[in-house]
Amino acid sequence: MTTTRIDTNPRLPGEPADIPAARPGWTLVLAALGVFLTSLDVVIVATALPTLRSELNASLADLEWTINAYNLVFACLMLTGASLGDRFGRRRLYVLGVLVFTAGSAAAALSSTADELIAARALQGVGAAVLMPLTLTLISNAFPAEKRGMAIGVWGGVSGLGVAGGPVLGGLIVDGISWQWIFWINVPVGLIVALLSARLLRESYGPRPQLDLPGLVLVGTAMLGLTWAPVRAPVVGWGSAEVIGALLAGAVLLAAFLGWEARTPNPMLPLSYFRRRGFTTANGVSFFQTISLLGSLFMMTQLFQIGLGFSPLEAGLRILVWMAMPMLVAPIAGGLADRFGNRPFMLAGLLLQGAGAGWLALVVEPAVGYGSLIGPLIMSGVGISLCFPTVANAVVSSVPEADAGLAAGTNSALRELGGVFGIAILAAVFAAHGGYGSPTEFIDGFKPAIWVAAGVPLLGAVFALMAPSHAQEKQSRLLSTQ
Repeated sequence: MTTTRIDTNPRLPGEPADIPAARPGWTLVLAALGVFLTSLDVVIVATALPTLRSELNASLADLEWTINAYNLVFACLMLTGASLGDRFGRRRLYVLGVLVFTAGSAAAALSSTADELIAARALQGVGAAVLMPLTLTLISNAFPAEKRGMAIGVWGGVSGLGVAGGPVLGGLIVDGISWQWIFWINVPVGLIVALLSARLLRESYGPRPQLDLPGLVLVGTAMLGLTWAPVRAPVVGWGSAEVIGALLAGAVLLAAFLGWEARTPNPMLPLSYFRRRGFTTANGVSFFQTISLLGSLFMMTQLFQIGLGFSPLEAGLRILVWMAMPMLVAPIAGGLADRFGNRPFMLAGLLLQGAGAGWLALVVEPAVGYGSLIGPLIMSGVGISLCFPTVANAVVSSVPEADAGLAAGTNSALRELGGVFGIAILAAVFAAHGGYGSPTEFIDGFKPAIWVAAGVPLLGAVFALMAPSHAQEKQSRLLSTQ
């Protein structure tokens, strides 16, 4: 008797017929390597900021742009990347995103001015916006719901490895070779990931065959306005016409996007998802957590070098106790969330992150001993680690599996928007109270900036308190599969 097999995961034209479906293990490895590239790059650049300031004659605004150019493009194109993956193939776009990120890294390494470096960082952001949301889509499609928290915990742990290794690796490279090699190191890793992904991942598509082009334009320009304002505010002032105009334009375009999505037959982002508590609360947690996290990172890497006089490598080693926590704690938190739900870990994580930052603000002073900083750094790092996998798990588990990419893209866009606001807000507070004139002057600005970073997670904790319980999460997953 002859049976007919229906292939629900069609091959690309010309793809060899003997390529099997990607195993979950390979999918997890390749997705985790993709997120490793993007997470490593944010931190490793932050470690090199003082060196870039001197060798490229970069101003404070230039230093912000070396991070914000990446985050701004990342935030603006995140939903676009997820939608393109659903339309043209997730494997194809994942490989393309990795290659674009790798090309941006090479361009950054070849930069000779701050402007060239900023442009290259924007190109890296384009690649990251495509590949980042697809990492969670790949994992969600490869693992059943009851094991997804563990897999996303590993994903968060590898992301933590990039964050943890960034300061040390950046210090080694900047001290031992040159700052350009913090970008060159991405090139071989990116090429290997792209080649393996093209060979081992199977192609899949999202549930919407048509691109929502008006939606893509509206959300991209809305995010541009909303991110441009905090990026420019430290230079031209929060009350300037440019900043107020950008915020108003972003808000109007966002409202137009929501209005369009409510009536178009093929929305890129179904607005009904925001009526799901798991989706909305997890995104709120992520937004406020990232304001604190990236704002703190921007200030912390400079504290150890400018405020306390350590070399890039010495600074990286001392930051390691903070940045290594996701690598150690996130896989455990992800596994436990499968048993106990995401809400308790998100709430505890935000409270620990804020308490650690507040403790740090209390003890930092000129010539403070490193031993006084270890406790607050570990506390804050553990808090961050509890949120990483549980937020991601809550977001993708609250929507149908086919829309995991759009859910991840929405979460990543809000997270990057939070990062841009975080750097701008903390830089503005720092500039209002201190400066780069001396270590004492730097710490005078650092302390109030970190106090702001300590308070912001409390806003995220409000969303965590409203998150669904474990029983409600399981019921939501069941409904999503029907």
